[in-house]
Amino acid sequence: MTFIATAIQGSWLFKPKRFGDDRGYFQETFKREFVLDQTGIDFEVKQVNQSKSQAGVVRGVHWADVPPGQAKFVTVPFGEVWDVVVDLRVGSPTFGKWDAYFLSSETGDSLLIGNGLGHAFLALTNDTVVSYLCSEVFNPTNEHGIFPRDATLNISFDDVAACRKLEALSFSDKDLNAPSLESYLLRSGLPTWQ
Repeated sequence: MTFIATAIQGSWLFKPKRFGDDRGYFQETFKREFVLDQTGIDFEVKQVNQSKSQAGVVRGVHWADVPPGQAKFVTVPFGEVWDVVVDLRVGSPTFGKWDAYFLSSETGDSLLIGNGLGHAFLALTNDTVVSYLCSEVFNPTNEHGIFPRDATLNISFDDVAACRKLEALSFSDKDLNAPSLESYLLRSGLPTWQ
């Protein structure tokens, strides 16, 4: 089991060790003590979520207020996603930047997303299942979204979709009606985009 720091401080790519034979494979997917040892995050699972999406579905960008925040450990038990982490921590050296990784049931890789970071993904296969271990329970008053096509963030959903020959992207009304990052900052009285 290995955690690799990503370009966004506070997030890590997890690469499990798989033991396989002609029957299939076995791997340890999550171990709290190992997460703490490798990342410094004492990740206590308080809620587990799961979604199922068709190819071309985009979910996010979502995050929760800090404190308490909501760290996520994202795994793909079936299918494949292009998983995006966005730094939404005002004052962070990588504020407004994003990084992305392919997660799939084939590799078993996961992404650990710390507090204050946004999360989104593009499903690359039909019936893709994404599982999220969450460090806090869902609280709608602390949850936020940013418009996934925000021009300032410029997340490359369309480029990845074109490379994978996906015909069209699909977004929820909630995500399409989410504010831009600039609008969110102005509304919240936070320093605007630099």
